[in-house]
Amino acid sequence: MQFPYKLPIVVALPLLLIASSQSGAEEIQWNGFLGPERNGWVSYFKPPKMWPQSLKRKWQVKVGEGYGTPVIANGLVFQHAREGDSEVVWCLNLENGKMKWQQRYSAPFKIGGGGQYHGKGPKACPVYADGRLFTVSISGTMSGWDAASGKLLWTRNFDDQFGKSHPYWGASSSPIVAEDKVILHFGTDDEGALVALDVKSGEPVWSTSRDGASYSSPLVIELEGVKQVIQWTHNALLGVELSTGQRLWSHPFPHVGHNQNMPTPCVHEGNVLIGGENRGLYSLKPHRANGKWVVKENWFQEQVAFDMSSAVMNGDRLFGMSHYKSGQLVCVDATSGKVVWSGPPRVGANVTFLSVRGAVLALRDNGVLQILDPSADQYKLIAEYETSNTAAWAPPTLTEDGVLVKGTELLSLWMIR
Repeated sequence: MQFPYKLPIVVALPLLLIASSQSGAEEIQWNGFLGPERNGWVSYFKPPKMWPQSLKRKWQVKVGEGYGTPVIANGLVFQHAREGDSEVVWCLNLENGKMKWQQRYSAPFKIGGGGQYHGKGPKACPVYADGRLFTVSISGTMSGWDAASGKLLWTRNFDDQFGKSHPYWGASSSPIVAEDKVILHFGTDDEGALVALDVKSGEPVWSTSRDGASYSSPLVIELEGVKQVIQWTHNALLGVELSTGQRLWSHPFPHVGHNQNMPTPCVHEGNVLIGGENRGLYSLKPHRANGKWVVKENWFQEQVAFDMSSAVMNGDRLFGMSHYKSGQLVCVDATSGKVVWSGPPRVGANVTFLSVRGAVLALRDNGVLQILDPSADQYKLIAEYETSNTAAWAPPTLTEDGVLVKGTELLSLWMIR
């Protein structure tokens, strides 16, 4: 096992006990990128009958730079960030923002040309499962931590196989945990591997595909009774059997020139919806025919193209941000591919989305949180809030009655009710 950086120093403070009266905070678990099911859907959040005119900030903590989503488990918030040449893992009390523990380690990184605006990361979102937190550094090293104490359990990268463990602008793919495996695509733009690691030891369980790495994150879904890892690599969309790592199917969708493979696909009724920079939006149906897995193209929508922003479903509608017209919110019928509506142009370079009953939440990169009506046949804004006066690229996290938003350096809990 490789240890690419010095063992971190643990700073521990006594944990403030969370009273049982605190709205069930310990029952809420936001395990990683795009929430509990990695699809942006938040079942436990109950939208207010009337959205308030403004949000009240409950607490705010300076945690450092980076694009990682805040993770919630057992009444605690975990945040992966950067301070100078170090990456920092924070564990905070959800109720008041006070620190329980902090880890930091040296993580120098040279930014590739054109990526200076986005900083040195970290850009991948951490993931929590069964008392462990898993983080991915900007250089592509995964670390397993004991979530209660902050103890470093193991680290793993594949620099010895691929020269580096990250594509050009740094590791941005967020790991996912399923069946005691933590899964991530490691490697460079030219060569890599989709790898499942044992959550306890960090040892490889299986490895598949020699495709280069992208900036998209893996999904775990079930198709025709088979649990699969869906990964958009540098070259193709893959379906890999979760238990064995066997490659079941693939569909060409290569990185072309400056057009990166960045958004994470979403799934609607067994169809994979995937869109790339300047390459439109597709609905693909992986299925078995005559005993073999094949991929059918349901529809193609050329008026919409996703750059960095991952879309979400609400009912039978897909909500995302097309990078055309300098950024434009769009709603697409997932069954037909028809564009239901397009919002005003010039919304920015990135929007992160979440989906709840009766609303879609869209956090623009300028820190403005918009609440959209998912049932309307035209762009309809229910409410709008300023949650950060600095750039906000990290995906937000919903609590039972609030939202965690990370700006450039500050993490804030805003109360909706």
